[in-house]
Amino acid sequence: MEADEAPPPPPPPLWKQNKSAAAIESSSGPLAAAAARLSARSRAIPLARDFHFYNNFPSFKSPVGAAATKAESSLGILGESPLLPKQQETPFPQEDLDEAYDWLVARNDDLLEMFGSSADEFKARREKEEAEGRKDAPQEISGDGFQVVYGKKKKKMGMGEEEIGRGQTFGASGSVKMATMDKAAASGTKAKVPFHIPSIARPQDLYRIVVDNTSKPFAHAFLERSDDGCRAIHPLEKLPMEQLFDRRVPESEPLKPPALDDTPFTFVEDRKTLEVLATKLKSATEFAVDLEHNHYRSFQGLTCLMQISTRTEDFIVDTLKLRKYLGENLREVFQDPTKKKVMHGAGRDIIWLQRDFGIYVCNLFDTGQASRILQMDRNSLEHLLHHFCGVVANKEYQSADWRLRPLPDEMTKYAREDTHYLLYIYDLMRLRLVNESSDENDLLLEVCKRSNEICLQLYEKELLTDSSYLYIHGLKENELSARQLAVLSGLYQWRDSVARAEDESTGYILPNKALLEIAKQMPLTSGRLKRTVKSKNPFLERHLGHVITIIRNAIENSVAFESIAEQLKKGRLEELLVADAKNSTEDTEMIPAVNADNIESNFVLSDGSALVPTVITNVVTASSGNVTSGASLGNLQLGNITPETKSLVTLSGPTGLADTEVLTNSSQQQVAKAKVQVSKRPTAFGALLGKSSSGRRPNLFPGFSSEQGEWVIYQEPPL
Repeated sequence: MEADEAPPPPPPPLWKQNKSAAAIESSSGPLAAAAARLSARSRAIPLARDFHFYNNFPSFKSPVGAAATKAESSLGILGESPLLPKQQETPFPQEDLDEAYDWLVARNDDLLEMFGSSADEFKARREKEEAEGRKDAPQEISGDGFQVVYGKKKKKMGMGEEEIGRGQTFGASGSVKMATMDKAAASGTKAKVPFHIPSIARPQDLYRIVVDNTSKPFAHAFLERSDDGCRAIHPLEKLPMEQLFDRRVPESEPLKPPALDDTPFTFVEDRKTLEVLATKLKSATEFAVDLEHNHYRSFQGLTCLMQISTRTEDFIVDTLKLRKYLGENLREVFQDPTKKKVMHGAGRDIIWLQRDFGIYVCNLFDTGQASRILQMDRNSLEHLLHHFCGVVANKEYQSADWRLRPLPDEMTKYAREDTHYLLYIYDLMRLRLVNESSDENDLLLEVCKRSNEICLQLYEKELLTDSSYLYIHGLKENELSARQLAVLSGLYQWRDSVARAEDESTGYILPNKALLEIAKQMPLTSGRLKRTVKSKNPFLERHLGHVITIIRNAIENSVAFESIAEQLKKGRLEELLVADAKNSTEDTEMIPAVNADNIESNFVLSDGSALVPTVITNVVTASSGNVTSGASLGNLQLGNITPETKSLVTLSGPTGLADTEVLTNSSQQQVAKAKVQVSKRPTAFGALLGKSSSGRRPNLFPGFSSEQGEWVIYQEPPL
């Protein structure tokens, strides 16, 4: 019997044991437990109207506000993480929920890009194992509980998925799995919407879209120039406000539009249908507009769809296929000041229209600005649709890959909803604005002014400068020498030039993390360069010799970077000193100020951040972004603070003015009082959680120690 027994299987390789153990440990550690608790507790949070009802009570509002503040702080820390490769420095947006969502989508893109690189590395290692003769080994269960599978295993499509064949995607090299929202097929399952489908051919290649990516200012060719020729003149500048402002409102109650299924719909994908659309818009007095955009695999981004709704019809325009015809057919109606254009959160849409089609908008009503003027609970279009129309929008398609063709039914439905109800919402909001206005406060006029300001902004192309490389995310976390900075500068310029020429995103050409790693290692041979990057990079493979030459030349000419390296080193040292001082004062007890019990609000700076009571125990000169001695931070200036001097702190901005006198004394601690008028504005996650004003933020004034005394800054409630 013993002779017939098969020998025990060999143990899995060491790297496999380590990775499996690490995966098990990470999935069962504190993070997983915290996520499970969060998921369980979130089900107890009231929804919709119930939430806003409970939010009137301090016992509910206080912990919710604290959670919102903690979420904002965590996301801010996530955005600054050196583990995330980014195309550019993009702090977490605090004011706009839609922009915050887009920010999260971009960060997810970064993480998925990193995952793709890791997957390529794993695939290469697996192929190497199979080449060694192990591909015929039977499937086995490793000692750590993971099933070891060699070769490829066919995967069945889950319920609710449909396969889109080659002919259905433009230029697809294979089939694409696209999740659908068929509730009958997938009851209770949430559809997974891909943010990027690799098998889709680039629209630039398919439709021969030529973009000027040169590092030159964007030429607004369809605008007149000033007399001196220095600037472009927007057509809105020549129009008086009276021509755009109409106070008349209908006497009868606005009529809600019919359902999507009962409204005529046209997908515009040829020139003839586009001309028909232009003719219909010329006879309309107002129409709603929205755009869908894709920022991946292109240097400046591409507008993929344009949704337009009149009072009676819905249209979706394939702006990729008809890109070169959009301007000549629609430029006139968008610029016509007699036609009201209704959009929501139009800031980015206005820019995209100018960049891709040379279209400039006159006479805009932005429902996002109207919701702010009316001080609604939330300012997102999702909230307006639910509040005014009772429509629950499926916002998971907001981050979908809108290059996909043909457009699935659920994505078409989502796109139509963005404009189908917008004219009705415009009617209701306009009526409220007129009714709630007074002689001293004309709300409708204020919305028109803000909308016009959005229209007047002009697109500016990202330009390459000698200092552009200094804004790479993660640079401050890496103490680079002059030689390494020289290499970084040279590689940054190379990556920028390739991205512009290929019309690719810089992160796709070479992620920031890989760029910094090459600068640190300074490889002088092609083999070492490949090992430094680790994952396969087609652009580096194509330009290996050129990249090595750039590195060598940069090292030889690194003397010019010594002063820059010294400045960066000094700035990092000062930040560390400030951070250390802040940590040492975290447990310092606050000195009660006069009327401290009445303090209910914080300073609000011009950038929307808040000031809280802060202990200051030392002055440290710091770089931009920290409190400085004799320097400035935004609109805040601190003079040299010494125990014998008296300093004046001045805050200015759209929220009001605040003058604070800091009285210092070597023998005792003095309390500073501030009088400030605060204009409270909802933050992105504060609005999401029902918070009406800016909450407590991380301290902007790092504490600092002094042997001669401490100073405490407080504020009084606004008058």
